[in-house]
Amino acid sequence: MESVLKGVRGGECVLDLSPRSTVGGGVEDIYGEDCATEDQLITPWTFSVASGCSLLRDPQYNKGLAFTEKERDAHYLRGLLPPTVSSQELQEKKLMNSIRQYEVPLQKYVAMMDLQERNERLFYKLLIDNVEELLPVVYTPTVGEACQKYGSIFRRPQGLYISLKEKGKILEVLKNWPERSVQVIVVTDGERILGLGDLGTQGMGIPVGKLALYTALGGVRPSSCLPVTIDVGTNNEKLLNDEFYIGLKQKRATGKEYYDLLHEFMSAVKQNYGEKVLVQFEDFANHNAFELLAKYGTTHLVFNDDIQGTASVVLAGVVAALKLIGGTLPDHKFLFLGAGEAGTGIAELIALEMSKQTKAPLEESRKRIYLVDSKGLIVSSRKNSLQHFKKPWAHDHEPVGTLLEAVKIIKPTVLVGTSGVGKTFTKEVIEAMALNNKIPLILALSNPTSQSECTAEEAYTWSEGRAIFASGSPFDPVEYNGKVYYSGQSNNAYIFPGFGLGIIISGAIRVHDDMLLAASESLAKQVTDEHYAKGLTYPSLTDIRKISANIAANVAAKAYELGLATRLPRPENLVKYAESCMYSPLYRNYR
Repeated sequence: MESVLKGVRGGECVLDLSPRSTVGGGVEDIYGEDCATEDQLITPWTFSVASGCSLLRDPQYNKGLAFTEKERDAHYLRGLLPPTVSSQELQEKKLMNSIRQYEVPLQKYVAMMDLQERNERLFYKLLIDNVEELLPVVYTPTVGEACQKYGSIFRRPQGLYISLKEKGKILEVLKNWPERSVQVIVVTDGERILGLGDLGTQGMGIPVGKLALYTALGGVRPSSCLPVTIDVGTNNEKLLNDEFYIGLKQKRATGKEYYDLLHEFMSAVKQNYGEKVLVQFEDFANHNAFELLAKYGTTHLVFNDDIQGTASVVLAGVVAALKLIGGTLPDHKFLFLGAGEAGTGIAELIALEMSKQTKAPLEESRKRIYLVDSKGLIVSSRKNSLQHFKKPWAHDHEPVGTLLEAVKIIKPTVLVGTSGVGKTFTKEVIEAMALNNKIPLILALSNPTSQSECTAEEAYTWSEGRAIFASGSPFDPVEYNGKVYYSGQSNNAYIFPGFGLGIIISGAIRVHDDMLLAASESLAKQVTDEHYAKGLTYPSLTDIRKISANIAANVAAKAYELGLATRLPRPENLVKYAESCMYSPLYRNYR
């Protein structure tokens, strides 16, 4: 990816650590704070010890019935709670029983969000202890429906909303956030939420969900996480006509107006939180996603989960799958359906790993990878009409109109779906893959479940039980010809929480492609023989905190190696250090 983005930046590399003064970073006083006059308005901050009702209404410190007798007396809670003193374990059991009563996933989502808003530690305890059951509730696929209905289920703000109304005062808005030490920001403009399209401000469910996973799976403390939605309008007519829509009711701003707002945001973030705050771009439209990553990759600590996180988790799954399908990575031929930010990002990281293994130029490795978009196979005769991020994949090949034709002509060993369009891996396509390969690798990665290119059952049935299958959203085990097949979930949650933790514990100031490769290598190594026996190419999510600690250690080690780490001296045992830094949801005792 760096090679593509480097071209867009005019040759500037991440390791150059660009000193460009066009971005504020606490050096140049672009907001004039240091020379403020007495008439300039500022935000007054005060802190006090929470007690009584204010303590019970503070999700960060509330323990509900778990407050001890001593704590109830010390913090003026006597009489405000029933007399029973409960343990956190009993609270967890009671809430899981309650959540399991709901039959509709969205009801479970609302129940979990309500819990997060009243008792933060209990929320994370539930999520950590029941990760396989609750991950689909707080994240994909249920979060997609939650975003579609966010205006109707909206109760209490869970992040910052920065709209065109805030232009010129974004730094002031950031200072309205109560937490001063922010380490991770997940930001979206809502234009391409999962495979659901433009949801405008209602896309806030994605940053909120992602950051919940940063804490639960990666151990990044919740107080250092900030969800942000940039509201520049929406082109979704249904939302514009919805009386319950919570965003700006206007068409999307584009061009200079859009990029000026984003630039002010990025400048304010760096000035307010410093050089080492990780900004994760989430669900931006393709053209903006690549532009923002190219523009700020050398001046800020930025990461795009759709481009880089997806690439890293898919590469890990492919590397792990080699034990089942045979051969080395350069031996295989890849065909992608979808050439947006996810597809091109995955393709580039796979090509990068191939080059690393073969010592061949990146251009040579790319020739093993073919991409199909809405107009057919990307070939050199289309080069003049292609977006810049597609051009590296325009090979010398005759035009091919459909995916089925491409599978028959190219004969790929690995089929990857990142199209955002459901049911595109048809029976004929899967049968053609099975005809060409003894063990075809099928990756239907689009989210949510409704947008998956095919289901697990379809992949196994149409390949006569020979396929290795993984998807973006979870599928239940499938029985075919008396055998039970388990499908892997190529979930970004395997990568970004541990990746973010690795950046934080090393004090990294930039994200480099080699750090993504380090994350992939770490994840692939944690797939065991037990997983392979079931046909799985990813480890169990029940071990995700351990997985994240190992990924964090690998990423941090690479940051130190590249000279991008600032937390010195380097810890002797990075895995143990990562584990020691992880947030624990267990209740604390109060004075």
